[in-house]
Amino acid sequence: MAAALAAAALASGGTVYADDHATPHPPYPSKPVHPAHAPQPAHPAKPGHPDKPMHPVKPEQPGKPMHPVKPESPAKPVHPEKPVKPEYPAKPVHPEKPVKPEYPAKPVKPVKPEYPAKPVKPEYPAKPVHPAKPVYPAKPVKPEYPAKPVKPEYPAKPVYPAKPVKPEYPAKPVYPAKPVKPEYPAKPEYPAKPVYPAKPVYPAKPVKPEYPAKPAYPEKPAYPAKPVKPEYPAKPAYPEKPAKPEYPAKPEYPAKPAYPAKPAKPEYPAKPAYPAKPAKPEYPAKPAYPEKPAKPEYPAKPAYPAKPAKPEYPAKPAHPEKPAYPAKPAKPEYPSKPAHPEKPAKPDYPSKPAHPAKPDYPSKPAHPAKPEKPDYPSKPAHPEKPAKPDYPSKPAHPDKPSHPDKPSHPDKPSHPEKPDHPSKPTHTKHHDKDQW
Repeated sequence: MAAALAAAALASGGTVYADDHATPHPPYPSKPVHPAHAPQPAHPAKPGHPDKPMHPVKPEQPGKPMHPVKPESPAKPVHPEKPVKPEYPAKPVHPEKPVKPEYPAKPVKPVKPEYPAKPVKPEYPAKPVHPAKPVYPAKPVKPEYPAKPVKPEYPAKPVYPAKPVKPEYPAKPVYPAKPVKPEYPAKPEYPAKPVYPAKPVYPAKPVKPEYPAKPAYPEKPAYPAKPVKPEYPAKPAYPEKPAKPEYPAKPEYPAKPAYPAKPAKPEYPAKPAYPAKPAKPEYPAKPAYPEKPAKPEYPAKPAYPAKPAKPEYPAKPAHPEKPAYPAKPAKPEYPSKPAHPEKPAKPDYPSKPAHPAKPDYPSKPAHPAKPEKPDYPSKPAHPEKPAKPDYPSKPAHPDKPSHPDKPSHPDKPSHPEKPDHPSKPTHTKHHDKDQW
């Protein structure tokens, strides 16, 4: 029933959508033609700038002296023609690499020549003896200071009177004993908790069926063996290159002539003043623009067709009622707590005795006056220090002898020429892939 209603709703909705989109909308009215702009008056002619004054004629620079003629270089000797490269034989398919030939033994290096002995370092002259330092005169003896005056004795400190004795306080009263706490009755036992009914067992899940075994792939065929690469034919030897001819000696250039002195720069005439610019003419008044035409009213939009009413869905089936839970057992009442005995009344403390009046302390005796400090005797003046004697001048150092020149090193023997290596065959890995 529900499936049929849903299918009918979808079908009805589809037809409405198709009908709504099949009918074209009426065309919108075209916009009115914009009126042409009013003709604008021509701008007044701009006055031309006055002609700039002519610059004074620049004096001609004196001509530069001619450079001396460079002598012609001698003609280069004609190189002999290179020998014609012989044609190689056709490359066979898969040639094998030739065996690497044994290189000739390396030539023996010549013995290193002995260097000449280093010259002996000359002996330096003995250092001159410095003259003895003059003896300083003895320092004057420090004068004795006069003895310090004896400090006078101070008078003895006066004795203070004895403090009065503190009076005794009365004894503290004893507190009564606390009452004993009464025993509480035992806690009542709760009834046993009710057992809940057992949960229903779910049915067993269906077993997944076994898939058939995967078929085995056929064996791959073995690749055929690669053909053996044939040997390359021997490469022809290149002819020896001719010796390079010697160039003729370069001729010496003639001495460069001295440049003549530059003439003095002439003074330029004063720049003439520019004439005053003419006043800018006023532009004519701008004409008023015509008023814009009123916007035409658009026709009313057509009303959309009414949407079909939404179909009612079938009523949902009622859920089965939940089973009622068993009633909870009633909570037992606790016995009432016994009343606490009343606390005994706090006894009144006896009043504190009044503090006895503090006796008047005797007045402090006056300190005797300090005796006056005696004056110290004046210090005697220090004697003057003797003048420092002049030191004798230091003797001049003797001149050092010059070092002898170092001997020149002998020329190094030239290295022997390296033997020519046999040419290697070209690698055919990436050249032609069609031959594989």
